[in-house]
Amino acid sequence: MLSLVAFLTILLILVLILTKKLSPLASLIIVPIIATVVIGQGAKLGTYVVDGIKSIAPTGVMFIFAILFFGVLTDAGTFDPIISKILKTVGKDPVKVAIGTAILAMLVHLDGSGAVTFVITVPALLPLYKQLNMSNSVLATIVALGAGTMNVVPWGGPTLRAGSALGVDSTQDLFVPILIPWVAGIITVLIIAFILGKREKARLASELENIKVDVQYDVENNELKRPKLFPVNVLLIVAALVLLIKGTFPPAVVFMMATAAALLINYPKVKDQKERVDAHAKEALMMASLLFAAGSFIGIMSGTGMISSMAESLVNIIPASLGSKLPLLIGILAMPLSLLFDPDSFYFGVLPVIATAAAEFGVSAVDVGRAAILGQMTVGFPVSPLTGATFLLIGLAGVDLGDHQKKTIPWAYLISIIMLAVSLIIGAISL
Repeated sequence: MLSLVAFLTILLILVLILTKKLSPLASLIIVPIIATVVIGQGAKLGTYVVDGIKSIAPTGVMFIFAILFFGVLTDAGTFDPIISKILKTVGKDPVKVAIGTAILAMLVHLDGSGAVTFVITVPALLPLYKQLNMSNSVLATIVALGAGTMNVVPWGGPTLRAGSALGVDSTQDLFVPILIPWVAGIITVLIIAFILGKREKARLASELENIKVDVQYDVENNELKRPKLFPVNVLLIVAALVLLIKGTFPPAVVFMMATAAALLINYPKVKDQKERVDAHAKEALMMASLLFAAGSFIGIMSGTGMISSMAESLVNIIPASLGSKLPLLIGILAMPLSLLFDPDSFYFGVLPVIATAAAEFGVSAVDVGRAAILGQMTVGFPVSPLTGATFLLIGLAGVDLGDHQKKTIPWAYLISIIMLAVSLIIGAISL
């Protein structure tokens, strides 16, 4: 009975989210509460929810301050000179343009927001692509691959969700062990960009000789920009990343300190600080509220024993020979699963069940989590029809979804598999 209700709870949440009958926030709150009442544990509901929220609190705090930190630095124009330099350097060589596109996309995606990445990157590069007669599809593909690979960062949505769902630290337990595979993924993106650039150069051939390029990146010169503080802001970013990777402080503490420092350095006036926080509060609050709703869901599913019950059912179904290979299986399927599950459905609904079942076979939950973030809604998010960012990307680039998926999915899957292979080789994911 418990297992049946558990599976129906997750299925209903998936259906409601995928069919857009309810928002992920409402689905994650309402459905588990109803399930708790159905199985006769309504009296303990408050305890389950509070315990779940407590488990998610550090992640929610980290995400809020990560959004504020990178938002403040963007407002201060920290990334403007870098973007301008890239655009001026690539000239009219399609190979350099393609590689520059990848670097720019990965740089801008430091904040973990696909929408922001696409809004900044595509409009900045599209005029150059048009002047060179380069394919818009190439632009969309490279930007998608760069942003997708960067989405593995510990403050990115998928890694945050995986850490929250599994009750582990998204930085030390999930990201740091796969740092080398992630770097391999970044290198692969640059190699793919080089290949696509060479193809465009061969296609355009002699046309390039007669093309005059006028690259003008409009760096908005308003009162928010702090060009003289560029070196200080870059050092602040580097310091924050070093502290995160070394684990000197918890991620939430790192971003709290970094945000406070960024505000004090760039906007010493209290009025300006309040305005900068207000400017990014909506995005931060939306994600934080979803994470806390997920905490409620996780607390209920764990406290009632529903996750354990589902895991026992899966153990009875999965052959022992396959059970020990679950991380490998998830790693292989992770990227394609982006086409079937949105991040909330997968990481808060599917992953905990798979991880718990894997534990019954002696497989570490973090191995399953690491395998998942190598593809599911990381390199897979910019091709998934389940994310609004995908439609923003193809809309800005002026390409068809089907055409974008056809050209991008094989490359995205290749990156995912390469990161998985490196993870297995170095032991970041064990079998």
